[in-house]
Amino acid sequence: MIQSSYTGADSILDSLINHDVEYIFGIPGAKIDLLFEQLEHSNRARKPRLIITRHEQNAAFMAAAVGRITGKPGVVLTTSGPGVGNLATGLVTATAEGDPVLAIGGQVPRNDLLRLTHQSMRNADLFEPITKYSVEVQEPENISEVLANAYRAAESSKQGASFVSFPQDVVNAPVSTRPIQPLKKPILGPASPDEIKKLAEAIKNAQLPVLLLGMRASSPEVTQAVRQLVKESDLPVVETFQGAGIISHDLEDHFYGRVGLFRNQPGDKLLKHSDLVITVGYDAIEYEPRNWNAEGDGKILVIDDSPSEIDHNFEPEKELVGDIAQTINLLTPHLAGYQISNDGEQYLEQLREQQNQQDLPPEAESDTQRIHPLSLISALQYRVDDEMTVSVDVGSFYIWMARHFRSYQPRHLLFSNGMQTLGVALPWAISAALLRPGHKSVSVSGDGGFLFSAQELETAVRENLDIVHIIWNDGHYDMVKFQEELKYGKAAGVNFGPVDFVKLAESYGAKGLRVDGPADLGKKLDEAFQTKGPVVVDIPVDYRDNVKLGQSLLPDQL
Repeated sequence: MIQSSYTGADSILDSLINHDVEYIFGIPGAKIDLLFEQLEHSNRARKPRLIITRHEQNAAFMAAAVGRITGKPGVVLTTSGPGVGNLATGLVTATAEGDPVLAIGGQVPRNDLLRLTHQSMRNADLFEPITKYSVEVQEPENISEVLANAYRAAESSKQGASFVSFPQDVVNAPVSTRPIQPLKKPILGPASPDEIKKLAEAIKNAQLPVLLLGMRASSPEVTQAVRQLVKESDLPVVETFQGAGIISHDLEDHFYGRVGLFRNQPGDKLLKHSDLVITVGYDAIEYEPRNWNAEGDGKILVIDDSPSEIDHNFEPEKELVGDIAQTINLLTPHLAGYQISNDGEQYLEQLREQQNQQDLPPEAESDTQRIHPLSLISALQYRVDDEMTVSVDVGSFYIWMARHFRSYQPRHLLFSNGMQTLGVALPWAISAALLRPGHKSVSVSGDGGFLFSAQELETAVRENLDIVHIIWNDGHYDMVKFQEELKYGKAAGVNFGPVDFVKLAESYGAKGLRVDGPADLGKKLDEAFQTKGPVVVDIPVDYRDNVKLGQSLLPDQL
């Protein structure tokens, strides 16, 4: 039995400690403040570190980044009413994009739940459609078991968000049951050995098979298995945006780009030309099958740890469901020494030449004030090493970065691809800086999206985090602008006023730098990367080639 002074807040905190939660992000309030008191002032030898944020939505983004980087649920903690409501965008993004999150929200006392009273709302009902698990605890003795199940739901495939609502009187109530110790995550076995042999034969019989690597292929175990498979065989690889970095430096000859958003990338050409696509840990939300198999006639085989979502453009002939890494490890010996056919290799060589040409920055800047995206990416690539994390917001730059910026470690180049949520870059960079101390954390945004979460600069300054935040500044919501221009010949609702981002950064205590033109770019980036603490770099970008992003490279593209 636990002593009578032990409360629901104690039970919550000890349950989180038992699950090895390292960080908790959030903002306090009256309905959950006893838990904040315990986090801040209790004398436990080991407890999560509390990171106070400037907005609950950003706290949810930070928790999701912990989930994406580590594979273990990140934790966000907010008070009732709007504190809980502000979690919605962060949690729907986490669930859509496979990032494990455990969200904890305060609630009014139980006797106020059915009254129209201050901050009373149906928390669990609000989050039920956008999470994997959403409940409200009504009995204090159930606290720990509910948290254990919420944590497990978030962690299991497909990973996503769990939400638990705690009425104030449940948090403050005495609790006598001990906190539940976490169970080890169940380990799946590999897919059927017979099906693995059949997959190997199908690959050997194909003229040009290709691996399509998705979000669930980015764990350390699966990445290691995929790299070994590619080393032993001659298979070409296409990554989704969330699969970025699975292919290492020494395997770069096997890499044929990433696919996402528009169906006009080199990887699309390869997927269309291939007579066998093997998806590994791929999720349809990353890049809908209608984009890379528009005709619905592609031959597809699946390796995953959960069944696929089937539609008219995704009808796999076989699904090998089980532990992905073990399945690939068993497949690899069957393909040792395998080589692509001569016709397939000739096509790959042509594609490789086209891809290399597309990655080249312009020989000379056509604009003396603004910088071409490929020049900016080249300058950034030169300064980012493999251990740095690059978090990318949503905007025109996101497409340029996803197609042209190379990454050689999984979960080090982060995109919001399923929801394309504005404002994620800086919060994600904060979590990356906490989890990977000693390495610069880089975030990239546009001048529009930056102001969705710019207030977290104060959080970065308070935590003394080494973050370089780069703003691609063009004065518009440009990703919307150029797509509207392609569709309608003109844009609407995309203009806003200028902001002095250097002064804004300085007002938060960060360093602000402005690039005055192409000749100034390298010097300012060097200064930013050599500076300790948060730095904001405002860069004028030349988006005149954005129309090329929407142009077709495929003859049947509409």
